[in-house]
Amino acid sequence: MTENNRNSSQCVEDAIAGRRSARRFLPNGVPKETVERLLELGAMAPSGTNVQPWKVYALSGAAKEELSRAIMKKFDDGEQEQREYDYYPKVWEEPWLSRRRKLGKSLYGVLGISKDDKEGVKRQMARNFTFFDAPVGLIFTMDRIFGLGMFMDIGMFMENVMVAARARGLDTCPQAFFADYPDTIRNRLGIAQNEIIVCGMALGYADPEAPENTLKADREPLENFADFRGFE
Repeated sequence: MTENNRNSSQCVEDAIAGRRSARRFLPNGVPKETVERLLELGAMAPSGTNVQPWKVYALSGAAKEELSRAIMKKFDDGEQEQREYDYYPKVWEEPWLSRRRKLGKSLYGVLGISKDDKEGVKRQMARNFTFFDAPVGLIFTMDRIFGLGMFMDIGMFMENVMVAARARGLDTCPQAFFADYPDTIRNRLGIAQNEIIVCGMALGYADPEAPENTLKADREPLENFADFRGFE
């Protein structure tokens, strides 16, 4: 491996390993040209027979604030909408239940919110709909004619965006919470009925002083999820 290749490889590894879900952002803006480039890189992701099923609505300024206010009003009033796909299992089992609980306990712990503080938990959940104060919010959609496998394709697209953002010193947070308000998002952004609201994503510069941004989610060791066969 040449020195240039070694340096490039390390940059890629650093971007992947350094990616995290930031939950509070600085107000520093992100230029439109940067967002465009990140999405272009995202679109280099593979997809079945090169269908490229993804679509993205990039929001900033008043457009982002108006969407956030519309969803927040519904959330604060207790109004619920129907998510258009199943994300989590209907019944949780181990080991996934323990992992989920551990993350929740860790997040609310660093924020000083007890499990009995229902109002505090609700306030933190509501911050999802402000894109955690990030200057850019992304809404990802996909035509509903596609099958389950195409969710894998849009996931790879999103991962490209997140890794490319990290390589530029930016941070992100993928947010499935937005899929809970598909009608509001569709009406606000003029999205056609044939598009499934898949999720949102916050994009910007993480606030280094925010306690929630100190959280580092555990990763399972390799031997817990990989099965090697036929190797010498």
